[in-house]
Amino acid sequence: MIEVDLVYLWVNGNDPKWAAKRDACIGAPTRRQENCTARYADSGELKYSLRSVEKYAPWIRNIFIITDDQVPEWLDVTNPRICIVDHKDIMPAECLPCFNSTLLEHFVPHVPGLSEHFIYGNDDTYLNQPVTPSVFFADDQKPMIYMFRKPFRKYVLAAVSFIREKVLRKPMNLYVEIVRNAARLVEERYGIYCACKPHHNFDAYLKSNILRTQGEFQDEIVAMYSHHKRYPDDVHRSLYNFAAIAEGTGHLRYVSRSHSFSLNIHRRKHYAEFEHCHPVFFCMNDTPRATDEDRMCSIAYLQKMFPEKSQFEK
Repeated sequence: MIEVDLVYLWVNGNDPKWAAKRDACIGAPTRRQENCTARYADSGELKYSLRSVEKYAPWIRNIFIITDDQVPEWLDVTNPRICIVDHKDIMPAECLPCFNSTLLEHFVPHVPGLSEHFIYGNDDTYLNQPVTPSVFFADDQKPMIYMFRKPFRKYVLAAVSFIREKVLRKPMNLYVEIVRNAARLVEERYGIYCACKPHHNFDAYLKSNILRTQGEFQDEIVAMYSHHKRYPDDVHRSLYNFAAIAEGTGHLRYVSRSHSFSLNIHRRKHYAEFEHCHPVFFCMNDTPRATDEDRMCSIAYLQKMFPEKSQFEK
């Protein structure tokens, strides 16, 4: 069986020392997408993600947690499968300090000791059913690429962009824009437009695929180095998924909410919909509209789902 590692990004926005560093660099949080409370809020989501991984994917080898000079207080760092990776260990000085997860994700393959086959997730992504390595990597060891099918996405986004920017005088959703940038670059380079959108959950990668693609788009990635927060011209990590689809170095699989469900924690009706779908993957997505009450509700829900401590906790 292939060795598969798991990588997370994690930040504790409640840490006064870290918050002071952020405020000095990019300013205090606002309601804007690139620097809002939801980007940094920590309510213990990672703890429950690890519980879901231990329960449903015990075959994972090592777990790397990328942080900015922080460690979750509940985490047992003496566990031999846990490795804390600081931003400065994988990023050049010109990128630091970094409050832009889009930029940071491009440095994941530079984590020391990371296996060739790895899974990447955010701290708010979870497993909801038992999974095997074949869920992430096919028999030929190429990654499974899970996407939502959007056959007219290119034209829909062009229309939405025109209406928002030219008519309503409002910017595009920042996440949508950076994913669109990735799809556009791949289309320009390979002549293939991937009419789909990321499922926003655990994704499988080959480290060698990413490094090769980074060589193809080096100028576009280096141009992001000074972006200490998100910018509309950033390039999302789906660049590597789209490139793998275009090159045939990954297997595209379309999913529905019954396979991968994104639950926006401020939308209480999503909980019932999630339970009805019973997906393999789910995300408890914090949003600029979420309140502290919404966050408390989401953690209480996760505690009911995963009540038992994992081996990764003190």
